[in-house]
Amino acid sequence: MAKVLIVDDAKFMRMTLSNILKKANYEVVGEGENGKEAVELYRTLQPDIVTLDITMPVMNGIEAVKAIKQMDPQAKIIMCSAMGQQKMVVEAIEAGAVDFIVKPFEESRVIEALSRALM
Repeated sequence: MAKVLIVDDAKFMRMTLSNILKKANYEVVGEGENGKEAVELYRTLQPDIVTLDITMPVMNGIEAVKAIKQMDPQAKIIMCSAMGQQKMVVEAIEAGAVDFIVKPFEESRVIEALSRALM
């Protein structure tokens, strides 16, 4: 069972993603509200994969991807974005994210993205 860290400033989005993942037998090992928490939680929890919102306070998702990748070049990170954030998604992929999922979350797409990233 893969260990997942969920980071999003919206509690509802974290809850939605957590429910989808638990139903698909993923273990949600932690949740964070901003990029700074994402980096700290990654260091302590060492999850197999991270879902990371792009737009967050304190430190955004792109900065967090860079920081996590610097700490662990093998880190698997999937970005979560709202429609119309293509430019930022491209930036996140260039920074090292392996995939992205669009809000509102489509269950099958979320599972597909995680499965592919963990191969």
